[in-house]
Amino acid sequence: MKRSLMVLLFAVSPLVAQAADATDNQLIERAVRDYIESQHKADPARMERGIDPKLAKRTYWQAADGSEFIMNTDFDAMVKVARTYNKDGTKFPAQPRVDIKILDVDQRVATVKLTADEWIDYMHLYKNQRSEWKIVNVLWQYHDTARQVSKK
Repeated sequence: MKRSLMVLLFAVSPLVAQAADATDNQLIERAVRDYIESQHKADPARMERGIDPKLAKRTYWQAADGSEFIMNTDFDAMVKVARTYNKDGTKFPAQPRVDIKILDVDQRVATVKLTADEWIDYMHLYKNQRSEWKIVNVLWQYHDTARQVSKK
């Protein structure tokens, strides 16, 4: 009887592990969707749900004088973007492109690539003690990197 139970446990354990991974993947995707769809729908509460208060979002940028620098965006700025950027509903196509690729998950950390209409985001997420996945780092660029220039 014990042997049968052991065999059954070994047979079922990979399925249980896969179920946990599927749940984590769904929660990771939800955090990423909260990030992007909060911008599509002007919904700051969704942005707050998906990102960590210590969010560090960065890209390289070219100043009007030609010098390059790293542009930083934080939690408060992203919540403001979610509230105001697409308030009139004209910043995105009717069916925005949202391609989420979970590149790696290891227990409580994950790496994701989000491809949207005009840009890509590489994201790092972590799972907190409440089992919520939060975006903590974002490195992004426009598909057309010539757009990453200040005009003034």
